Amino acid sequence: MVHASLWMSSVYELVKAYGLWVLFIGITLECMGIPVPGETVLVSAALYAGSTHRLTIGSVMLVAATVAVSRMILPLRTLYFEDLSVGMTETLSKTISSADVIGFAQLTGDRNPIHLSEHFAAKTSFGRRIAHGLYTASLISAVLGTRLPGPGAVYVSQTLQFRAPVKIGDTVDVTVIVAELIPERERARLTCICRVADEVVLEGEALVKVPSVAKSERPLPRL
Repeated sequence: MVHASLWMSSVYELVKAYGLWVLFIGITLECMGIPVPGETVLVSAALYAGSTHRLTIGSVMLVAATVAVSRMILPLRTLYFEDLSVGMTETLSKTISSADVIGFAQLTGDRNPIHLSEHFAAKTSFGRRIAHGLYTASLISAVLGTRLPGPGAVYVSQTLQFRAPVKIGDTVDVTVIVAELIPERERARLTCICRVADEVVLEGEALVKVPSVAKSERPLPRL
């Protein structure tokens, strides 16, 4: 309890002295892949609002944005082929926002109104806007590239079977499982499943090439 009190006091004084810089640094470190406890940034945001008496829409939005960042960003983890075993599992949860879908449309050029126009979508069998199928699939890539196997892994192939639409506001739970290891080629086959609640919305199989400790000329950075 003494340590907790000292920590809270230190954070409070930092926030009073430096304001938004504490929040900015915390979020920046997370984006760089340097793990920062989500509670640190969240408490900083709350204390900033309280200590400065700025209980405004801006401070509320700041806390909300911080929650979204801390929940979405996966700390980087590098695994070599020798670290893998069949059955290893990694997960990711992401609530799909309108901003996510609009941003994906801007990046890819896929401006199909089923994704962007509520008026158009209301006249379809879906009844409302849905996320791009490949946006949901990209969440699988997020797991493969950051956690399992992580940095250094290279996509070889990916199969996808779209089972159901993902709508704005849905929370997608991604599960990636090591299904097979191919030692002679340093490749791993992974089962990939995306669910909304208990419904499978997307499933497939990824084949990735994974760096080997024995064959690496120089070690990958441990992030």
